Amino acid sequence: MIRKDFYTVVSNVQEAADTFRMVLECPEMPELHAGQFVDIMIDGKYLRRPISVCHAAEGRLTLMYKVVGEGTAVMSGMEPGTKLDIMAPLGNGFNVSACEESALLVGGGLGAAPMYFLAKELLAQGKKVNVVLGFNRAPELVLIEDFRGLGIEPMVATMDGSVGTKGFVTDAIAQNKPEYDIFYTCGPLPMMKALCAFTGIHGQCSLEERMGCGAGFCYGCACHTKSGGKRVCKDGPVFDKEEIIW
Repeated sequence: MIRKDFYTVVSNVQEAADTFRMVLECPEMPELHAGQFVDIMIDGKYLRRPISVCHAAEGRLTLMYKVVGEGTAVMSGMEPGTKLDIMAPLGNGFNVSACEESALLVGGGLGAAPMYFLAKELLAQGKKVNVVLGFNRAPELVLIEDFRGLGIEPMVATMDGSVGTKGFVTDAIAQNKPEYDIFYTCGPLPMMKALCAFTGIHGQCSLEERMGCGAGFCYGCACHTKSGGKRVCKDGPVFDKEEIIW
């Protein structure tokens, strides 16, 4: 059930190029799962800002966001103690039970954030987790140490070759050959489309679209699927690979 609560900023720290980690606290925070997102009200802005959940537990919410416009620029200047009006939980998350034994998690850019939350959920069920992360260049890397803290050494691909495999996430997968019975992914649409074409194994994709309401009322984030138009915010953002019409 979607709720609107006030969250308090605990910390808001820059971690990479134009990328920040914000930790918030809410004693009455609802239960959230990997793949879901929250919608944040920014003073002076008409629309809320949807942000994927990086982690949520024991009344604390962790978000990773990149400064790409006026709203996120305002967020980057928020000090501890700031109160934020947040709607949560929104969207349908990843189906963790679809993994039989071993999963491949593929994140492009800040698509790494929901992959971290998902890795924790899969590990809690005793599943083996492989992680591939793709970035344009070394200064953009995020969450590497967080994954290592879970006992996972991420396979990294950078477009300029400054870290890990030079090229795309598919190049890193081809080079390292991880074993998996399902893949989960979040990131730029071209990356996810290429990944779906690359592997013949079932997977789930978390789509990224511009959103108006974030709760399924405005139909501003519609996408094409084999069963017709779907709302990314309400019917997704996670869809089965086989369902998406790219």
